[in-house]
Amino acid sequence: MDQKTYHLTPEEALQRFLNHLRNERGYSWHTLRSYRKDLEQFMEFLSQRGAIGQDAGAGVFFSQVGPVLLREFVGRLHERCERSTISRKLSSLRSFYRYMEAAGIVSNNPAQEVATPKVRRPVPIYLTVDQVFGMLDQPDKNRPFGLRDLAILETFYSCGLRANELHLLNISDLDFNERLVRVAGKGGKERLVPIGRHALEAIKVYLEATGPLRRKANQGGGDSPLFVNYRGERLSTRSIARIVKRYASLVGLGHEVSPHAMRHTFATHLLEGGADLRSVQELLGHESLSTTQKYTHVTLDRLMEVYDRAHPRSK
Repeated sequence: MDQKTYHLTPEEALQRFLNHLRNERGYSWHTLRSYRKDLEQFMEFLSQRGAIGQDAGAGVFFSQVGPVLLREFVGRLHERCERSTISRKLSSLRSFYRYMEAAGIVSNNPAQEVATPKVRRPVPIYLTVDQVFGMLDQPDKNRPFGLRDLAILETFYSCGLRANELHLLNISDLDFNERLVRVAGKGGKERLVPIGRHALEAIKVYLEATGPLRRKANQGGGDSPLFVNYRGERLSTRSIARIVKRYASLVGLGHEVSPHAMRHTFATHLLEGGADLRSVQELLGHESLSTTQKYTHVTLDRLMEVYDRAHPRSK
């Protein structure tokens, strides 16, 4: 451990870690904010605990934390947090300590010795085919932004993108001839996703209708954002979520319908249509197959309903 590293403050060590996640791992601003919030909560706990002063260097501040103190921190979290939240905070701590160990700030990772609470994985919210088609019928095709909203809904259902992935799409990311979309996924990882003819046609009509607005905002080139607001600027993820919720409410669906519910719907309908799990994993951009496997619960539930309803010996 060099002299300069040893005298880092805890906050400086945290900032170095966040810079590493942003610059080398390509994490989004939202993910970095979650990491900072989790780790600042942990640092506050250590200071309140009185075992270590904030004026201590990062090496001292974090090295003196053992599994027992970490379990006490987790125990306090159990008083006010869901298990899924506790699991995420522990994951943040493990990543942070792993980075500090590699940087020579600490010599071990005590978070590795603390068990993650078992989390019941909820069945994802998804829509039926009729519900999706009902939403697609709602946008006003006589208005440029009605056409935009239709293109957004069609793209979500056709490609299964995350809200941030759709937010980052540029016109140049679309290959209209090959029917492919280049998607900037989590951690800066790119993938190619097929896009359906209905979605492509909706995008073409939308781009033509918003041409004057784009030219006025100097957003006509290939590197221009695909989905824009009334000023011709890139549409925010918050606005995208509002658009999805608006059309869901118009067909009588609840507020839980989000861009991620559209992503769940995409995956569920593919599996119900006979797609294999590995292909769906690739399309969704999941690193682990276990993340994709949550959708099999949905399809198995549907199969059980069909079986119970149709088989003579199921009763």
